[in-house]
Amino acid sequence: MIWFLVFFLTPIAEMYLLIEVAGYINTLPTIGLVMLTAVIGVYLLKRQGLATLTRGMQRLDSGEVPAQEMAEGLLLAVAGALLVTPGFITDTVGFALLFPPSRQFIAQLMLQRVQVQTVGTPRFGLGAPDADNLQTEDKPHAPTTIEGEFQRRD
Repeated sequence: MIWFLVFFLTPIAEMYLLIEVAGYINTLPTIGLVMLTAVIGVYLLKRQGLATLTRGMQRLDSGEVPAQEMAEGLLLAVAGALLVTPGFITDTVGFALLFPPSRQFIAQLMLQRVQVQTVGTPRFGLGAPDADNLQTEDKPHAPTTIEGEFQRRD
């Protein structure tokens, strides 16, 4: 029920606030301000997203589960959607999600409500075990064979 109210009342509040701001500074500066916040937000989103991806890859390569970074990535996606939505309320919430301390706090709250578990085999890459030393359940100590074809392009 609360989410229904949020989705119903947010556009109304956004329209009201846009009309009020336009009454003080005129229409074109209001539109320009909304566009400027979107551009700045997308720029910051790109930087924060790359930083979060880099941290997540480092944790993955060291054999850890990047649960915190995955939760932050989800919050960054929400921030991006909010920042490209015209309005000052959505921009404020979007910028709050871009701010690392608030995003990390919300991600920790999200992770407290879920159980993180890993499934699958180790991945290949930095920090991953050597492919010849992998063990499978049916054949302990058997090397993994990867079959494939390739075609040289000149």
